Amino acid sequence: MAKIYEFLAEGFEEIEALAPVDILRRGGHDVHTVSVTGALWVISSHGITIKADMLFEETNLDDADLLLLPGGMPGSVNLNAHEGVRLAVLAQDERGKRIGAICAAPMVLGSLGLLQGRRATCSPGFETYLDGAEYTAELFTVDGNIITGEGPAATLPYAYEILSILSGEEVSRQLQKKMQYAHLMEKS
Repeated sequence: MAKIYEFLAEGFEEIEALAPVDILRRGGHDVHTVSVTGALWVISSHGITIKADMLFEETNLDDADLLLLPGGMPGSVNLNAHEGVRLAVLAQDERGKRIGAICAAPMVLGSLGLLQGRRATCSPGFETYLDGAEYTAELFTVDGNIITGEGPAATLPYAYEILSILSGEEVSRQLQKKMQYAHLMEKS
């Protein structure tokens, strides 16, 4: 069971935040949402208020197997402006531990120099923030310890890929089947 922390800033994209939490918890992982706002209640990019599990200031991230950064605007800008998030992401990378970022949130990784010489994806139009990366335009891209996702519609493939990395292909495949995702993909 992996220990996972997902950062929530004002203006986060709902599906990009909640679908990975749902899928990874169903997959048996210990996932905690972490508010970076100073309050447990965080307002999403579309005005939905979500209660985080914990405050950033109360969190010890040293045991994190994975840090997740959902996209959305201005959520991604707010994550990038949070010094604690930036330091946590740098420390996570230095330990060689996994980091996931989707939509506009890979801008945080780009601004920290973590994408230099790597392949990465993001929401179209934000590739200019992937400083030094090869932009793939894929639904999700895995390069070493960094997993990036394209945007809202890519959230499920991105989350299932993370589950595959953490738990293996068979666990992910079974959950995709149970949640009717496999069935959906058969019809497309």
